[in-house]
Amino acid sequence: MADMNYDVIVIGSGPGGYVAAIRAAQLGLHTAVIERENLGGICLNWGCIPTKALLRSAEVLRNARHAADYGLVIQNPGFDLDKVVQRSRKVAAQLNGGVKHLLKKNKVTVIEGTGKLAGKGQVKVEKDGAPVGTFGAKHIIIATGARARTLPGLEDDGKLVWTYRRAMTPNTMPKSLLVIGSGAIGIEFASFYNALGAQVTVVEVMDRILPVEDEEISAFARKQFEKQGMRIITGGKAGNLRKGADSVTVAVEAGGKTEDITVDRVIVAVGISPNTENLGLENTKVQLDRGHIKTNQVCETDEPGLYAIGDVTGAPWLAHKASHEGVIVAEHIAGKHPHPLDVRNIPGCTYSHPQVASVGLTEKKAKELGYAVKVGRFPFIGNGKAIALGEAEGMVKTVFDAKTGELLGAHMVGAEVTELIQGYGIAKTGELTEAELMHTVFPHPTLSEMMHESVLDAYGRAIHF
Repeated sequence: MADMNYDVIVIGSGPGGYVAAIRAAQLGLHTAVIERENLGGICLNWGCIPTKALLRSAEVLRNARHAADYGLVIQNPGFDLDKVVQRSRKVAAQLNGGVKHLLKKNKVTVIEGTGKLAGKGQVKVEKDGAPVGTFGAKHIIIATGARARTLPGLEDDGKLVWTYRRAMTPNTMPKSLLVIGSGAIGIEFASFYNALGAQVTVVEVMDRILPVEDEEISAFARKQFEKQGMRIITGGKAGNLRKGADSVTVAVEAGGKTEDITVDRVIVAVGISPNTENLGLENTKVQLDRGHIKTNQVCETDEPGLYAIGDVTGAPWLAHKASHEGVIVAEHIAGKHPHPLDVRNIPGCTYSHPQVASVGLTEKKAKELGYAVKVGRFPFIGNGKAIALGEAEGMVKTVFDAKTGELLGAHMVGAEVTELIQGYGIAKTGELTEAELMHTVFPHPTLSEMMHESVLDAYGRAIHF
């Protein structure tokens, strides 16, 4: 017998879970969300938001150090690490409170504890080992997210080897740092600590950094990072870690040679593992693929009445993907027939310096899929606003279907591109061709003009370069 019955129960309150709960409540469904730790999940508390606060501090410091380039005088700018971290945590706490307010405003019940499926339409909740209750719902949404993946011998030890949580709240500033993995998380931490003065080495097992990005963009970003003093080793494998009192030596194998690299701290950023354990899935028809829950286009699992969204369902592991799936599943449950999610229209962003952003197919992938392509490029050095900002290093690249004019992909590296990429996202979602983009009037002077110029360049019509 359930303690209380709902129309919808959401397990997990990250950017997928809390959005699903709010949208379900908006649609008139009696909704509860179960959370074992912090409302807002990893994203708001230990991921997207607090890391951006850290990176903002690094950006302000970087600008202060280059004040003379702008005719300004700032003597010996420095930083207080504790205050940098405190600001980041304060930002996270503010957003956590915001989610609490939104759930209350939409009359979503919050149940604190760990949820586990306990039979058809039943979720058992415990907190600190004590039972909270068993709750029933016709529809249950799993939004349990994921956690940092570790490598054997490279587990977070609380001092010398860090995953993202520890890297976000350091109690001391390392003078040297080895980052294992060059995806968005690894590169963002590398960029943050490099800006604060650490000697940073990045090791990536693939043949290039940011391996999901277009090859040209990856190569451009690498040159910029190396200009800033980072050392980057690609095609490298880290192993044989040896810990000292306050340092770590890691054997890095690359190019047939092995090098011992000694640093103060190691950050492991090699992907994530889905939180599917201890959910009671073994008693359902749910299928897993390498630990991730398999779903259809409207987030249904093979178990009737059971849905899954966000990182727990697999790539791309992005908060905005989870949120959009949260809306889709809530509207599907309410009988609204939502549009399925097209992952080709989901932008990806890396908030390093320079920033990297993309949506859709890379040039290489488009060609592999058989498209004849037209490719446009435009450099930041050709844009007046970029030069005025002192941010003339960057490029915009667009990939079109030569036959139809469809925008297949857009790829950007440089200042504020994470804010610009949504323009191409709208174009892809709206199925615009080069003609509509060419006819769009972009304001001047803005960085967004480069988006227009890149489209023009794909068709031999660029004006300013």
